Amino acid sequence: MFGNLGEMAKLMGRAKEIQNEMKRFKEEMPNLEFSATGMNGQIKVTVSGDFAVKSVEIASGAGNSAELAAEIQRAVNTALYSAKQNVQQRMSEITGGLGLDLPGLM
Repeated sequence: MFGNLGEMAKLMGRAKEIQNEMKRFKEEMPNLEFSATGMNGQIKVTVSGDFAVKSVEIASGAGNSAELAAEIQRAVNTALYSAKQNVQQRMSEITGGLGLDLPGLM
């Protein structure tokens, strides 16, 4: 029982520091970039750390429209997954691995 209270006291002691780190990270998120490719590099999708598609690059002669659409979807989902994993890792680092659910970040 006291172990949990000790952890809570440590967290409360770091609350302002965590709040400042969270604010800084939230401001950085739109500037982070994550990319994924498909069709042997003929398609490249880049997303931001706040989960917005920043660019889609398609090489000329990349294929038919059904195949192209499927590959773009796969690349977008892969890039977004990478962004989400990175954000979750940073959040874990900031909060000391406490697994806090912080609204407005994801």
